[in-house]
Amino acid sequence: MTALPTLALSVRQPWAWAIIFGGKVIENRSLGAIRSGGMTPGRICIHAAAGMTEKEYRWGYWRLERHGVRCPSPSDLIRGGIIGTVEVTGIITESESEWFGGEAGLTLADPKAIAPIPARGTLGYFEWQRAVDFSPPLPWMARYAPSGGLFDDLPLAFDEEPAKPFGTGRRKPR
Repeated sequence: MTALPTLALSVRQPWAWAIIFGGKVIENRSLGAIRSGGMTPGRICIHAAAGMTEKEYRWGYWRLERHGVRCPSPSDLIRGGIIGTVEVTGIITESESEWFGGEAGLTLADPKAIAPIPARGTLGYFEWQRAVDFSPPLPWMARYAPSGGLFDDLPLAFDEEPAKPFGTGRRKPR
């Protein structure tokens, strides 16, 4: 891919990775965020946000495994950079897809990975610019890094679903 789109959408990990590599076809947002962020159909870059908590990673890892997708360790997930492009095909407020879990969502198709490019993100669609470097691994991420041991290639094991690191996004009826 030679020319990248000038617009990007920042997505927290591991969901940015899931859009490009894991088959995630809906990016959940509020209707207000979609409107105020100028989100419309078209090809955009996916920016992996700098932030990611351990709770977000654990729940995302568990959720992706339900789809048969093994998420990389947190220290292997690029943060603070453009990791690929995707076609936004529409905006929905209802869906039977397991990927839909909020008030609204952007439907996604045709993800293309690129060699990661450091960039700073912001809310909504934004015109991205190259930055100096990616976000460094956080201290908690070392617990998930391979140690050279016999069982390093085993997936994380969960006795039960990890707690969601966020609300459902659905409004309660009045």
